[in-house]
Amino acid sequence: QAPLVESGGGAVQAGGSLTLSCVLSGLIDTSYFIRWFRQPPGKEREFVAWIGTNGGGEYYADAVSGRFTISSNKFKNSIDLQMNNLQPADTAVYYCTGRLLKGGDAWGQGTQVTVAS
Repeated sequence: QAPLVESGGGAVQAGGSLTLSCVLSGLIDTSYFIRWFRQPPGKEREFVAWIGTNGGGEYYADAVSGRFTISSNKFKNSIDLQMNNLQPADTAVYYCTGRLLKGGDAWGQGTQVTVAS
């Protein structure tokens, strides 16, 4: 059983929107926050957003603030990332990460987002 599974990536034109989902398994400690990161081609992995799954609260990187929204979907048991007004600079593999109940962090396999100009 994979601790976290991302989906929803794809190819869009600049100005378009996508919603990524990170489905959480029972292996994830939901008392900790869940974070989204991304890794643009040829660059280091960078923070995108986090959400406190139980107590709420959210925080965004400056590069995505005002365009991306992170939320908790109780029905799907997922953490979703709504991305609006996508730009070519948003092209990256997007990953979610969370804390395992047994300790340590888990990362998903990633989902590719490609934004054409």
